[in-house]
Amino acid sequence: MATLSFRNRFRTASATIVISITLALIMLGLLGAMLLKARSVSDYVRENVSVMVLLDRDAREADIINLQKTFDRAPWRKSTLYISSKDAAEMMKKELGEDFIATLGENPLQPTIEINLKAAYANTDSLAFIEQELRSDTRIKDVIYQKDLVGELNSRMGSLGLVATIVSAALLFIAVVIIFITVRLSIYSQRFLIRTMDLVGATQRFIRRPFVWRGLVNGIMGALLAIAATSGVILALDRNFRDLQLVQLGDVQTLALLALLQLVLGVGITWISTVMAVRKYLRQSTDALYRN
Repeated sequence: MATLSFRNRFRTASATIVISITLALIMLGLLGAMLLKARSVSDYVRENVSVMVLLDRDAREADIINLQKTFDRAPWRKSTLYISSKDAAEMMKKELGEDFIATLGENPLQPTIEINLKAAYANTDSLAFIEQELRSDTRIKDVIYQKDLVGELNSRMGSLGLVATIVSAALLFIAVVIIFITVRLSIYSQRFLIRTMDLVGATQRFIRRPFVWRGLVNGIMGALLAIAATSGVILALDRNFRDLQLVQLGDVQTLALLALLQLVLGVGITWISTVMAVRKYLRQSTDALYRN
């Protein structure tokens, strides 16, 4: 009966640990998914910052195509779009609703190359350098982009990034503490068993082994349950709120990395917590075990 009671307590403690690990890792998983989505949205916004390169109206199209190819080889380029004077005029006609060329007698619009930058280069310093590099080319008459918008965008993104980092660190700390306390309480309930094994001459490695293995199993089970739950929540949100675009083909590798991190955290934190707890009760005196 005593053995059965011990097994029941052991299983209950293991179930409690698994549930705690699962809930903590689900919280971290959903947070990670939101951070990844926020980053992709941030990159999308940055990559829609466009730089308009105005060229001479008399420039030959072959020269413009060569210039566009030069831009395409630049490390900061995300995409380029050549808009001829004729195409620009057609776009202006649609916006104005009238033929302004007939009124003016000529097409005043210049051919342009619209450049969209990679997210890492869509900041004030990089744009200033890129602008200087572009203006050094004699074929380019002017370079236009919204400097104030870029500065405001980077300021807001920086503030949001700082807030996200602080919140992430706080939630990670909370998750680690929850798992650590749960594991420690489980080991605490078996502190006298640890002391008994120590008194009969068992080595510390022998005493730690079953607790560590059980901790690893609990960590793996909790992590797998958390991965399944997190994936289920994300897929459910994506199915019901398609505008969020939470699941995309390009995100599969990143989401797999998120699942791997959940597994590593679940196993790692549980293992460290178990080793520390067992070591604590091995080093305590018998009187201290009763006082605790």
